[in-house]
Amino acid sequence: MNSRKKIYIAGHRGLVGSAIWRHLQTSGFTNLVGFTSNEIDLRDREKTIRALSSLQPDIVIIAAAKVGGIGANSTQPVAFLNDNQKIQANILEASHLISVERLLFLGSSCIYPKFAPQPIKEEYLLTGGLEETNISYAIAKISGLINVKAYRSQYQHDWISAMPTNLYGPNDNYDLQNSHVLPALVRKFHEAKEKQKPFVELWGDGSPMREFLHVDDLAKACIFLLNEYHESLHINIGTGVEISIQNLSHLIAKKIGFTGDIKWDTSKPNGTPRKILDSSRINNLGWKSEINLDKGIESTYIDFKSSLSTSKLF
Repeated sequence: MNSRKKIYIAGHRGLVGSAIWRHLQTSGFTNLVGFTSNEIDLRDREKTIRALSSLQPDIVIIAAAKVGGIGANSTQPVAFLNDNQKIQANILEASHLISVERLLFLGSSCIYPKFAPQPIKEEYLLTGGLEETNISYAIAKISGLINVKAYRSQYQHDWISAMPTNLYGPNDNYDLQNSHVLPALVRKFHEAKEKQKPFVELWGDGSPMREFLHVDDLAKACIFLLNEYHESLHINIGTGVEISIQNLSHLIAKKIGFTGDIKWDTSKPNGTPRKILDSSRINNLGWKSEINLDKGIESTYIDFKSSLSTSKLF
């Protein structure tokens, strides 16, 4: 991929978009463009089309999305469905109208059935029912990747979709109302340590198994795929390593230095019981994750403490 190409990253200030931006800059790419939500509301079709028509990017990366954990997904299903569908559809239409040569749409592993065989292959999409706690977000992401395939089929665009596993890392969202599990645990254990609480209460029973990918690894995978992948089938991006939420909680507590107890509120949902992606397709192309969970949590905690000092938490 030529470093002089103009690359538009939708969601360039978020966890994923900012990581991709950093990696591209480090790799010598200088023609990078992003808009804040104040500059362009990507839910607005006309404004999105005008913005991309004026910009004329060579490559588009869709990392913009309304995201959150079980709590946010459960209480705001309309927003998670409609906002994400609008963002995706508008960017894809605008990209088509200006004949963007390469586009990468980023989905989520929640698109797969709740009880899919493990590890989850790309072909398992739409073979079973979804997890109810985030079904609106999952449906939106499924519609996005189907839309990409539709543009490929009808207009022969060389566009691709990738499905990363659970993400974490620098510039994450630590707001307990809408963050994902790992950053939420970092904040909870840090605050419990600071306030010398005797215990931390967590949702569920700790039994679900999850796979976590550091966002810097994802950034490298995205550029790798834009260089190497040209197929219509979406492609998984994961580590191949899983851990129970209970063990993850103990690992984070240890990293942070919280020595109290962990209590589980079993009246709250667990979510999908197990979710690990089969990433053999991207591995066979030559990409593998590099950052292990132990080191990744350390970098995330450093970022969290930095966000405290710069008032970036909310």
